[in-house]
Amino acid sequence: MTEQSIPSNEHAASEKEALGKVELAPEVLEVIVGIATTEVEGVADTRGSFASDVAEKFGKKVHGKGIKLEFGDDGLFIDIHCTVLYGYAIPAVAKEIQQAVRQTVLNMTAIEAKEVNVHITGIQFDLPAEK
Repeated sequence: MTEQSIPSNEHAASEKEALGKVELAPEVLEVIVGIATTEVEGVADTRGSFASDVAEKFGKKVHGKGIKLEFGDDGLFIDIHCTVLYGYAIPAVAKEIQQAVRQTVLNMTAIEAKEVNVHITGIQFDLPAEK
């Protein structure tokens, strides 16, 4: 994976007031989106890769799993892959995820997401047993 950074919004300031440039690593934005997603009521989990699943088996919490970011000239595009708990209305949960992610990213980074696409990959019927 190539090193890439996401520039934050630049506020109009004279050269005398400028202190420097702020850049976010994409992993930071993935964590922000992942936490905002899992805090929505009705979300069971986000879908991860084999590597993130193995890391979680060893006790490491992976907040950025199931999140895909694209940042280009058109803006920030976010794709979220998650599962929903049985009994919750899928359209309502998906809309709440979109609103929560958009607001959290804007509040924490001053970057406005162009699109927040939610992909429901499954329904979880029972909560996993705590060990």
